Amino acid sequence: MSIESNLNTINNTLPAHVKLIAVSKTKPVSEILEAYNAGQRAFGENKIQEMAEKFEQLPKDIEWHMIGHLQRNKVKYMSNFVHLIHGVDSLKTLKEINKQAIKSNRVINCLLQLKIAKEDTKFGLSIKEVEEILISEEFKSLSNVNIQGLMGMASFTDDETIVRAEFKTLKNYFNNLKILSSSNFNPTIISMGMSGDYKIAIEEGSTLVRVGSAIFGTRNYI
Repeated sequence: MSIESNLNTINNTLPAHVKLIAVSKTKPVSEILEAYNAGQRAFGENKIQEMAEKFEQLPKDIEWHMIGHLQRNKVKYMSNFVHLIHGVDSLKTLKEINKQAIKSNRVINCLLQLKIAKEDTKFGLSIKEVEEILISEEFKSLSNVNIQGLMGMASFTDDETIVRAEFKTLKNYFNNLKILSSSNFNPTIISMGMSGDYKIAIEEGSTLVRVGSAIFGTRNYI
């Protein structure tokens, strides 16, 4: 099936309140343009410099989402255009994003990444660490970042029970943290669900799904 057909199939399964991020990491500009011409406007990358190169080559009404693990020293390469940073997992990273946002004269939207999977390979904060960040005066002073919600990745397993339970955990965290809303913490987004589990994620409360291989096919890892 074509990229356009894949997009139409997925979009037809999404409720109105759920946004689709087409994960375009490792994919060439030509394939992103194919998705763009089919109406897709939000794309996700996991390497900042690759995303910056694609930003230069592609239409400027694209929303670029940074979905990979962040290297603080590279934030400056995307600070002038990134739409949403999904994987923030430390106050140090938030401070760097705020610093670069000031230089770019804008507010950068972010999500805090929670560790919900049992796997050691997954990045993310504990709920206690998130709470400590959100109530700290240091965080509240970061006027050029806006935390819009939470992101999480479920375990890589075929056991739907485990995946569903991990998504439930993230949704419960989201509900509990809403009482801590502040000038730079305005939680509306729950980013969870990928090609293999996005339907379960939606059932458990996701408002934003990150889908790559179901749109573009198997990735070309470099």
